[in-house]
Amino acid sequence: MVVREKPFTVLSEDDIRQRQEEDISKTVAILSISKAEAFILLRHFKWDENRVNDEWFANEVAVRRAIGLLENRVEIPKLMELSIDHLTCGICFETYPPNMMSAAACGHRFCGACWQGYIGTSISNGPGCLTLRCPDPSCSAAILQDMINFLATDEDKEKYARFYFRSYVEDGRKIKWCPAQAVILLWNITKEVQTMMFHVVVHSAFAGMLCLGVWSEHGERTGGFYACNRYESAKKEGVSRQKAFADLQSMRNEKIAKLREIIKEEESQLSFVIDAWSQIVECRRVLKWTYAYGYYLPDHELARKHFFEYLQGEAESGLERLHQCAEKELQVFFDALPDSPPTKEFCAFKTKLAGLTAVTRTYFENLVQALENGLEDVSSASQVAGSSTSKSQSTKGKAGKNKAAKLAVPQISPDDYWACDRCTFNNHPSAKRCEMCSHHQ
Repeated sequence: MVVREKPFTVLSEDDIRQRQEEDISKTVAILSISKAEAFILLRHFKWDENRVNDEWFANEVAVRRAIGLLENRVEIPKLMELSIDHLTCGICFETYPPNMMSAAACGHRFCGACWQGYIGTSISNGPGCLTLRCPDPSCSAAILQDMINFLATDEDKEKYARFYFRSYVEDGRKIKWCPAQAVILLWNITKEVQTMMFHVVVHSAFAGMLCLGVWSEHGERTGGFYACNRYESAKKEGVSRQKAFADLQSMRNEKIAKLREIIKEEESQLSFVIDAWSQIVECRRVLKWTYAYGYYLPDHELARKHFFEYLQGEAESGLERLHQCAEKELQVFFDALPDSPPTKEFCAFKTKLAGLTAVTRTYFENLVQALENGLEDVSSASQVAGSSTSKSQSTKGKAGKNKAAKLAVPQISPDDYWACDRCTFNNHPSAKRCEMCSHHQ
């Protein structure tokens, strides 16, 4: 049997951090710049060290101008020596003592609160914060990581650090994310061939994860080693998300205005429709990646696998109900005549869609929380159950059997659960009110 060497290697998070630090350190040593400046430079050139060196030595001035790195920091005289005891912030126009103002390399000073708000807003908007520039409209000086760490809140610094780390994979070309992991290709070949082979590797790994099957079990009967028939059914989730995203964009850009004309409502009163579609898109994204999580659950941990499948199934069922309501039930109102708006029916629909949105959000929050905790809840329950089972098995005679009978929990069929009229949540048979929206049975 010939064992084929894998054409890629899997990297841990520590491996990626080490490679990132090594590349930054090399650039610092060669170009005699700071680590923060090296990061911005490497990211701009897709973490390609050779291109960084070529471009820098060919025209350092042009490179600095493009990424906002000033050659010389603006020297600001000591204001106390000039008898200046206060300055005006260029954002809020309040006056502060000089020691409460901060400036980037360009010298434009702003108060701490405005800096914190400016940085926080940028970080909230995503990885674009890695190319943050001076707040002064006329200035393009880069805001470096050391200033972020000095001025930002702890929460924002943590988010920034995460974007900083992920940039090495997402902005670079040497390493790519495979579901839940990063892989690096080992071929020394042209970029065109490397890109093509990477897609083959990722597709095969992705197929194995999404069909939850072992790589060695793939072959002709599943469609081949680099394809998988079982994968196709899971791949539909990605297609569903793409369609949902397109529907969300269509709703925002054109349909919501049409609905407003038909229902005679202000656009702010129709925001629940956009909320529903946004929730659908996000849930489709989460659901897609839960398949990868399920793939890594050990086969012998049956309790965790069953618990995971239960949570995933509940979340998926809730999502399908929400999607059905947002798509097909909403269409009824688009088909209505503008001169006879179904106001009463629309109010009932609004209550239902908003309820389903909240219920589905809760389902997925519970699912994500359980996965983040490593499904610890069921692990603890399994240990208790296992301990109880061992004790029961060691008990001899009729008394032991009677005790086990008393501890037995009656099985409840899924058909015994009742669906809420308002939000369609499936409630336990003993519940008198809906556990989600408190509506009476």
